[in-house]
Amino acid sequence: MEDTIFGKITRGEIPTDFLYEDDLCVVIKDIYPQAPTHVLIIPRKPIPMLSMASDEDQSLLGHLLVVAGKVVDQLGVADAFRLVINNGVGGGQTVFHLHLHILAGRDMKEGELASGLA
Repeated sequence: MEDTIFGKITRGEIPTDFLYEDDLCVVIKDIYPQAPTHVLIIPRKPIPMLSMASDEDQSLLGHLLVVAGKVVDQLGVADAFRLVINNGVGGGQTVFHLHLHILAGRDMKEGELASGLA
């Protein structure tokens, strides 16, 4: 797998303020926010996209969802948020290191696509 900006962020090679950090993932603000609250949960393990995750990644993927729950509480948006994972170019993914988007702070209309999310 090719190295990505997210790999460099998780390894500390690019200075970044982490909103949350543990041994499996980091959480950062999105630099191109699509909502008033827009953060990214990035696993330290470089999985290019969700469809390439393996059975051995099951625990990590569950951990990312638990972290999402902690982060929305921390940010005060637990009552209304959207969690997005883009997969592949056709799915809107531009950074090929699996990551989850948390969006909140505006109405999320049913059927609205989360365009512009890497």
